[in-house]
Amino acid sequence: MSSLYERLGGTEGITSIASDTVDLHLVNPRIAPRYADSDLAAVKNAVTMFFVENSGGPTVYGGKNMLAAHRGMNIDGAEFVAALDDAMEALDKNGIGQREKEEVLYFLYGLKSEVVHL
Repeated sequence: MSSLYERLGGTEGITSIASDTVDLHLVNPRIAPRYADSDLAAVKNAVTMFFVENSGGPTVYGGKNMLAAHRGMNIDGAEFVAALDDAMEALDKNGIGQREKEEVLYFLYGLKSEVVHL
């Protein structure tokens, strides 16, 4: 069976998914204020590399771990779910199948303790 990385379209497909996810965050009223002063190209690159590595692709992510990236942000459960919803919408937009969406959701939801209320 191919890796999730391959089934998401490799680096090219994941780059599109990550870009769409961040674009959705920018118009999501629950999340958009978090990005007000962000370098969007850097954010999109970090999200892409994180997804590449954590979906079975090559090890390329050199950024902060989830705890370090989200500490002090005090993200609540509703904001976390809004971010997951954006990711699922981006997967839909990129024609990703149900099984892959479930795998991504499972992985992302598993990060909740490293993101929420830190």
